[in-house]
Amino acid sequence: MKEFELKYGCNPNQKPAKIYMKDGSELPIQVLNGRPGFINFLDAFNSWQLVKELKEATGLPAAASFKHVSPAGAAVGLPLSDIDRHIYFVAEDAELSPIACAYIRARGADRLCSFGDWAALSDVCDAATARYLQGEVSDGVIAPGYTDEALEILKTKKKGAYNVIQIDPDYVAAPQECKDVFGITFEQGHNDFAINEALLSNIVTECKDLPQQAKIDMIVALITLKYTQSNSVCYVKDGQAIGVGAGQQSRIHCTRLAGDKADNWYMRQHPKVLALQFVDGIRRPDRDNAIDIYTSNEYEDILAEGVWQLSFKVKPEPLTAEEKKAWIATQSGVTVGSDAFFPFGDNVERARKSGVQYIAEPGGSIRDDNVIATANKYGITMAFTGMRLFHH
Repeated sequence: MKEFELKYGCNPNQKPAKIYMKDGSELPIQVLNGRPGFINFLDAFNSWQLVKELKEATGLPAAASFKHVSPAGAAVGLPLSDIDRHIYFVAEDAELSPIACAYIRARGADRLCSFGDWAALSDVCDAATARYLQGEVSDGVIAPGYTDEALEILKTKKKGAYNVIQIDPDYVAAPQECKDVFGITFEQGHNDFAINEALLSNIVTECKDLPQQAKIDMIVALITLKYTQSNSVCYVKDGQAIGVGAGQQSRIHCTRLAGDKADNWYMRQHPKVLALQFVDGIRRPDRDNAIDIYTSNEYEDILAEGVWQLSFKVKPEPLTAEEKKAWIATQSGVTVGSDAFFPFGDNVERARKSGVQYIAEPGGSIRDDNVIATANKYGITMAFTGMRLFHH
């Protein structure tokens, strides 16, 4: 297949639209089901690069959950804990493969933002992964292959219209890439910069402690940022992005946004949240929305008389501001990555409130001394990578 005709571009008025190879060669994909659109393919190709690089850098199966050309979540395939199974709606006895765990964790980073996502898998999609995807609201998936059983499961989604793309895992992008903006062509070298542990050797803080899990988390953060619309900041814990702040004009706003998302992720593990008794038959998106409102400052909206009964069997006790603050204060072992330098120490101040103990950022600010001093104040380990990771 040398070209694939699209229904329209970013919007219905943008016609005609298609994807093709400029050199006239075959596309490195097969559409196995559905009819992906313009934005679907943007998500598919960006997310595939992310998971392919993450697998190469860590040796672990990797997955991503994309929305509007940025990851809502990304993760490597580490096993799920009992709490993970509970908050991600996985049956206690469900048998999960490493690639299924990777996607469940990627989807679990920010379940509201992942609603209607594009999924990317570094490994062949198996039945366990397909069964989980079957229960989620999702637009499509890209992977290097699918088992027969997985493909049959996925073909039942969206009344048979679920988008399934298979990509050639050996495909390598051309060294130069172009895009047109306002009829003007931009050309640049493809960003083939390799992110690996060697990038983390320049530790600039007094605390030099950097355990292996923190190194993996730094790599997850940096590769996630490489495919996130800039400016961007990413919080990671145990091989899973737990908060991504994308496309903000101010670095501190990225850090706050991603930190708030990381706090929301952790709040799902609060004992009061784990004890919520949902009505029978409630859909996953409705549960996600109910939890999000319950843990927010707008909790009265979900606990109002005549409203709470739609979600809960028993009316929950509110989570007080004091309880939420105390719970978030117990978070620890979190890593933060930034796609460009922190210009002020206020980013470190915000990050440490969400349990951050490790930071990876390029360095190069005229106020690096202030940023380092702030990290030293809290005993944080910080590595300067020397490499900016802007993506637009």
